[in-house]
Amino acid sequence: MAVVCFLIYSLTVKTFIFTVPALLAVQMDYIKEYKSFINSYYVSEGVRVTAGIALPALVLGYFNLLPVGMVVSLGAMCVSVADSPGPAHHRSISMRICAILIFFVALCSGFASNNDIVLGFLITLFSFLFSMIGVYGNRAISIGVSALLVMILTIAHHLQGLDVLINALYVLAGGVWYFLLSMILYTFRPYKLPQQALGDYILATAAYMRTRAAFYKKEADYENIYMQMLQVQGEAQEKQNFVRELLFKSRSIVKESTDTGRILVMIFLDTVDLFERAMTSYQDYKTLHIYFDDSDMLEQLRLLILEVAQQLDDIGIAVKSGSASVENNMLQQHINSTEQYLNIFINEKRKPENIEQFISLRHILQSIQDIASRVSTLHIYTTYDRKLVKKFPTALDYERFITHQEVSLQLLNDNLTLKSNTFRHAIRVSIAMLAGYLISKLLPLGHSYWILLTVLVILKPAYSLTKKRNYQRLLGTIAGALMGLLLLYLIQDNTILFLFMILLMIATYSFIRTNYLLSVLFMTPYILLLFHLLNKGGIETVISDRIIDTAIGSAIAFLANFFLVPSWQQEQIKEYINTAVEGNTIYFKHVSAAFTGKPVSVTEYKLSRKNAFVSLANLSDAFSGMLSEPKNKQKNILQVHQLVVLNHMLTSHIATLSYYVKPLSAKYASVDFEPVIDAILNQLGNTKKITGKESPSLMPYNNNDKLLLDEQVNTLIQKRRDELKLGLADTDTRKTLSELKSVMDQFNFIRSITTDINKITREISTR
Repeated sequence: MAVVCFLIYSLTVKTFIFTVPALLAVQMDYIKEYKSFINSYYVSEGVRVTAGIALPALVLGYFNLLPVGMVVSLGAMCVSVADSPGPAHHRSISMRICAILIFFVALCSGFASNNDIVLGFLITLFSFLFSMIGVYGNRAISIGVSALLVMILTIAHHLQGLDVLINALYVLAGGVWYFLLSMILYTFRPYKLPQQALGDYILATAAYMRTRAAFYKKEADYENIYMQMLQVQGEAQEKQNFVRELLFKSRSIVKESTDTGRILVMIFLDTVDLFERAMTSYQDYKTLHIYFDDSDMLEQLRLLILEVAQQLDDIGIAVKSGSASVENNMLQQHINSTEQYLNIFINEKRKPENIEQFISLRHILQSIQDIASRVSTLHIYTTYDRKLVKKFPTALDYERFITHQEVSLQLLNDNLTLKSNTFRHAIRVSIAMLAGYLISKLLPLGHSYWILLTVLVILKPAYSLTKKRNYQRLLGTIAGALMGLLLLYLIQDNTILFLFMILLMIATYSFIRTNYLLSVLFMTPYILLLFHLLNKGGIETVISDRIIDTAIGSAIAFLANFFLVPSWQQEQIKEYINTAVEGNTIYFKHVSAAFTGKPVSVTEYKLSRKNAFVSLANLSDAFSGMLSEPKNKQKNILQVHQLVVLNHMLTSHIATLSYYVKPLSAKYASVDFEPVIDAILNQLGNTKKITGKESPSLMPYNNNDKLLLDEQVNTLIQKRRDELKLGLADTDTRKTLSELKSVMDQFNFIRSITTDINKITREISTR
C-alpha cells in the first residue's frame, strides 16, 4: 500500500526533468522520499485509523449487523479525528472527552432531526459552540470538528424514540473501541511517534540547508531563494515545536531513566543547535559572487553543503525507522580536499584589496566543517548506545520550553468579542452551516448532508486556508470521481473492489493531515466504492450528488469567509512584527551580554533562541497568508516583505554572533561593546513602540559609538595588508583580525539591519 500511495503522490505533485544526470538525481531523491514516507507517522496513522473504522463494520457485518457496524464505525471515525499527534496522555484525555461529547451530540441531534426548526437552531448553536472551543488550542479544534461531524452524519438519518438513544450508544461504543485500539498500540511502541516526528524535523533541517546552498549558485535569484527559505524555515520550526512538545511533555522521556527516550532528547537538542549553526552561514552573497564567480570556489562550497544535507537525510530516515544510520566518510574527505584547494586558491588570488572576502570564504568552510562534525555526532546517536546516555543534559529546565494551554471559562469569555479571530470564525461557521442546511431543504438534492460536510472541512479561520481548501476539495473530488468510475468500469469482482476500498481508505487517512488534495483524491473513490458495495443507489447519482453538493458547500464557505466578519492578515501583521522584533531583542540581549563579560545561563539563552525562531516563523506564515488574500487587502505588501526578510537576516546574524560566544567572548569581552549594543537595543525598542502604537524615543544613533572597536579592526586590516605586501602569510595579526573582525562584522550587520527595520516600520505606520 505504501508503494501505491507513494507512486500516486509522486506522479501527482512532482515534475520530471528529462536529462540523464537529472533522472539519476530524481531516482535517488525518490528512494529517500519513499523510505521517509513508509516510515512516517502519517502512514502508521492511516493504517490505524482504517483498522479502527473498518473492523467494527466488518465484524458486525459478518453477524448480519452491518447497519449497527456502520454506526459504530462512525463513532470510531469521529474519535480518530481527535487522536491528533502529541504526547500520549494528551491524546488519551482528548479521545475520552471526544467520546463523551459525540454521545451527547448524537443524542441531541437524533431527537432534533425530526423537527426542521429545532434542527436549524441546533446546527447554528453547535456550530458556534464547537468552533469557539478553538480558543483552547488545536486539540480542542479537533474535538469540535468531531462533534460537528457526528451531528451532520446523525441528522442524515431520521430516528425516533428509543432508537435515538441506541444510536448514540453505538456511536459511543465506536469511540471507546478506537480509544482502546490507539492506546494499546501506543503501549507496544511508545517511542515510535517521537522518532517519526524527530526524523521529520531532521529532514526539514536538511531541506533548509539545501535552500541556503542555492545562494552560492551563479546568477542566484535572491528574492526567490529568500521566499523559499522562509517557507522551509517555517516548516522546520513547526516540526521543531511539535517534537519539543512530544519529548518535553512526556514524563517517560525527560524524567525517567529510559535510554531510548534520553537519546532522542539528545538528538533533538543537537539538531536544534545544528539548525542554528546553519543559520550562521549567512554572508554578503552578492559581494562574494562579484569576487569569485570567475572561479569554481563557490560551487565547491555549494556542493559540500548539499552533501551535508544528504547526510542529514540519511539520519532523518534512520531515526524515523528506529535503525542506525551509516556515515559516509566521503564527506570528510571532500571537506579536506576543499580546504586544501581553498588554501591554494587564497595563495594564488589573495590581494590586499580582497582580504575581507577571503576571510568570509574561510568562515564559510569552517561553518561547513562544524556542521559536518555535528552530523557525525548525530550518526553516532542513532546507534542508541547506552554509553551515550552519560552525556544527557540535566541542567535544562524542560518545563520552560513548552507551552501549557490555559483551560478556563474566563478565556472563553474574553474571546467573545469581534477582536477575537476565533469568535469571528465561530460566527462564520454557524451562519454558513445554517445556510447550507436551508439550501439542502429548499433544493431537491440527494445526500445533501455533503453540503454541511464540505462547509465544515473547508471553512477555516484564515481566508488563505479556505481559498486553498476550496481549490483542493473541488479538484480532488472531480479527479477522485473519475478514478472511482475507472475502477468500477475495469473491475467487476466485489472482493477486489473491497480490497481497493481499504487501500484507498489507508491512503485517505495517511494524507489527511499533510496533503488535503491527495486525501480528497483518494477519499472520493473510496466513498463511491463503499456506496457500490452497500448497493445504495446508482453510482452516477452518487457522483453527481457529491460534485454538486461539494460545489455548493465550497461556494458557501468562500462567501462566508469573504463577507462575514472577515479577518485579514493586514489587521494582524503589526502584532506579528512586534512579536518577532521582541523575540530578536531578547535573543540579541542574551547573546551580546557575553561580549560585555555578563553571559546568561544556557537555559535562558536557549529559551530566547526558541522564542525568536518561533516568532520569526509565525511572521513568515502570516506574510504567506497575506499573499493569498485579495490584492486590495495586501496593504504595504512590499514593505511587509522587506520586514520579513530583514527579520530573518537579523535572526541569522544574531545566531552567527552566538557562534562566536564560546571561542571568542572571553578573549575579547570589553565595555567597548556596550555603546553599539545599547544603540541596537534602542532601535529595536523604538520599533516595538511603533508597532505597539506608542511614541518612539528620539534618541539618535551616534556613529561615534562604534568607532573605537572599528578603528581597531581597520588598524588590523591595514597592518595585515602591509604584511601581505611583505610576503608574510601566517602571522598573529591574521588570526586576531579574523577573530575580531568576525565579531565586529556581526555587530555592524545587526546595527544596520535594525536601522532598516525601524525605518520601514515607520513607513508602514504612517500609511
